[in-house]
Amino acid sequence: MCPVIQAKDVHKRYVLGRNNYVDALRGVSLEIEPGEMVAVMGPSGSGKSTLLHILGCLDSLTAGEVWLDGRRVDNLSGRELVRLRREELGFIFQTFNLIPSLNALENVALAAQYAGKSRGAARQVALETLAAVNLPNHHQHRPSELSGGQQQRVAIARALVNRPKVIFGDEPTGNLDSASSEEIVALMKTINKAMGTTFVLVTHDPEVAGACGRVIHLLDGKVSS
Repeated sequence: MCPVIQAKDVHKRYVLGRNNYVDALRGVSLEIEPGEMVAVMGPSGSGKSTLLHILGCLDSLTAGEVWLDGRRVDNLSGRELVRLRREELGFIFQTFNLIPSLNALENVALAAQYAGKSRGAARQVALETLAAVNLPNHHQHRPSELSGGQQQRVAIARALVNRPKVIFGDEPTGNLDSASSEEIVALMKTINKAMGTTFVLVTHDPEVAGACGRVIHLLDGKVSS
């Protein structure tokens, strides 16, 4: 079985001006197996979010290679990357990033429609996915009518609705109180075990990292352990 994610000597340089640049990643190599739940930790500025964005095909790299499920993806066209993110990857953000004018069901169903499902099929799979994240009775609520923990459950449902190979989380508990954070971590762990969904989570929270099967530490743009 090949790794679901491979990074091979990945570099990322941000050019700020003439002779002015920042090397956010400096030769990162790693492998993540299917079904793993992995935390990425490190001090601010260590390159965690940059690495997540490159592995998730949200940003380009300067040098190196990224492979997803045995296929090289860093050299895909813009259209191919859109399809890949839409159909094979899921994303959870600290600020939830829900559309405020849509209710929970509509937020989740929209992701399914973008992946090519009909409106009816998208609605059905959205209902099923909201039930899977323990929100079966909140599908008519808009984000402003939900608690932070409930909003993040909707965001997890949206990430999960197309049954992606990998779900990436950028500080997924960063805006939550300790009780809600604990519930969200338990939910992600349940999904990981029940569905075999791979999770890659950037976090500062040792409780989140402790729930993961493995922790990758970054320091100054390199894997330190």
